[in-house]
Amino acid sequence: MRVRFAPSPTGFLHVGGLRTALYNYLLAKQHGGAFILRIEDTDRKRFVEAAEQDILDMMAWAGLAFDEGPGKGGSYGPYRQSERTERYHEVASLLVDAGKAYIAFDDDDALDAMRERHRTTENPTPRYDHSTRLEMLNGLTLSASEVQERLDRNEPHVIRLKVDPGHTIGFTDAVRGQVVFESETIDDQVLMKSDGLPTYHLANIVDDHDMCITHVIRGEEWLPSTPKHVLLYEAMGWEVPTMAHLPLIMSPTGGKLSKRNAEKQGIPVSVSSYVEQGFEPEALVNFLALLGWNPGDEQEMFSMEELTASFSLDRVGQSGVQFDMKKLLWFNEQWVRTRADADLADQLATEASERFGCTDRDYLVRAIGLMKERMVFARDLFSAPYLFQSPDSYDEAAVAKRWKAASAEHLLRFREYLASSGDWTVEALEETLKAYVEKEEVGMGAIMFPLRMALSGTGGGPSLYALMALIGKQETLDRIDTSLTALP
Repeated sequence: MRVRFAPSPTGFLHVGGLRTALYNYLLAKQHGGAFILRIEDTDRKRFVEAAEQDILDMMAWAGLAFDEGPGKGGSYGPYRQSERTERYHEVASLLVDAGKAYIAFDDDDALDAMRERHRTTENPTPRYDHSTRLEMLNGLTLSASEVQERLDRNEPHVIRLKVDPGHTIGFTDAVRGQVVFESETIDDQVLMKSDGLPTYHLANIVDDHDMCITHVIRGEEWLPSTPKHVLLYEAMGWEVPTMAHLPLIMSPTGGKLSKRNAEKQGIPVSVSSYVEQGFEPEALVNFLALLGWNPGDEQEMFSMEELTASFSLDRVGQSGVQFDMKKLLWFNEQWVRTRADADLADQLATEASERFGCTDRDYLVRAIGLMKERMVFARDLFSAPYLFQSPDSYDEAAVAKRWKAASAEHLLRFREYLASSGDWTVEALEETLKAYVEKEEVGMGAIMFPLRMALSGTGGGPSLYALMALIGKQETLDRIDTSLTALP
C-alpha cells in the first residue's frame, strides 16, 4: 500500500486536511505501506510563502511522520509539483498526439461570449464541452498548420481534456461504493494552463501514477472531479488506484466548515491555531479520527497505536460530520490528565518562572498534581495564581453573597488551631478543621468559605487541605492575616 497526502501551500494546514493526512497515515502504518507527502504548488497565484513549512511543522506536531517527501527524499521524487513540470508537459503532449486532449486558444472574452450565448434558465452556467467546443478556437476547429503557426507565434493557449458524450464512467469508492457519472455531465477540463503549469487534475494523476500510489484517500469535495481523473488514467492506459472520498466536516450550524463560518462560531480552521491555544496533539488527533470514522464500540480514547490497529475505511461514514468544539475540549481535558505531572512541569517551567518567579520544580510538580483534575489545557494551571502567590484581591461577588458577620471571627479563631498544629499534612489539616467544627459547634461552611477566600481570593478551587499543604504553614497563616485586614 502506498498512500499520499497532497496539500496545496495556499494557506496554513486546515484541520480537515490534517484529518485526511491522519487517515492516510493510519492505513499506511496498519498495512506496512508507505505514507508520502507531496506538495501540490502549481497554483502560483494563491501560493503562500510560509505555508509549506507550516504543513511540515503541523504534521510533525501531530505525530504524522511521512516516509517520502520534501526534505526526506525517496525513490519517486521530486515531491513538489513545481519541480515536475517537464513530466506534465510530456504527458500532455502524449494526450494531444493520441487525440485524447486538444490545444485551445480562446481568451477570456471568447469564453465569456460563449457562456452568454448558451446561458438559459435551465443552463445558467454553460460549460466548455462537447456541445460548445466546435464553435471555439481550438485544435478541433483549426487545421494542424494553423495550430502550429499560432504556437510558433507563442499565442497563449491551454490544453483541454477531450470528453466525448455517450460514455458511462464508473468506479468503486472504498467509502461510498459504486459511483457512476455520465460523460455528458463532464466539461473539457483544462489540463495545462496558459502559464505552462498543470492544473490539479493532470498533475495529480501523473504524480499518483509515477509515485505508484495504490489508494487515493481525500475529501468529498474531490468526488465530482474523479470521473475526469478516471478518464485521464484510461487515456494513458494506466491502472486506476482505489478511491476513497471522506465525508465533509460540517459547521455546528450546518454547511461545510469553511474559514468564514467557522471563525464566526469561534472554531479555528488552521491546525496552528490549535497549537497556539495549547491543545494536546493526541487530543486533536483522537478527535479528528472519530470525526467520520466509527470504531464500532463505545471506546473514545485512542492512542495513535490503537488507532493504527483499529482504523478501517469500511467504518468511515458517508454523511457529513459536525465539528463539536465541546467534545474536542473534553478530549483535551482527558489527554492532559494522562500526562505525568513531571512532564507537564517541564512544559510549564519557563512560564511559571516568568509569571511568578517559581523556580522550584518539585513545588511546580506538586501544584500540577493539585490542579490537574481541573485543567482543560496545561496552562490552565496559571488560572490559579494563588498557587504561587498570595491573592491581591478577593472575589467581591462571592464575598457579598457568602461572607457572614461571624466569618472574620471564625477565621481568626481557626488560625489559632492551625498555628498550634505540628503536623502539616493533608490528613492532619483535615483533622484540624474537623476538630474546630466539632469543638466550636458550627457548620463546615462557616469556616470553609472564609478560609478559601483568605487563601485563594476566590469562592472555589481545589481541596483546601491540599492547598494548605502545598503552600506551607507560614504562607497559610500569612494569607489569613492579610485577609483579616482586607475583608469585612
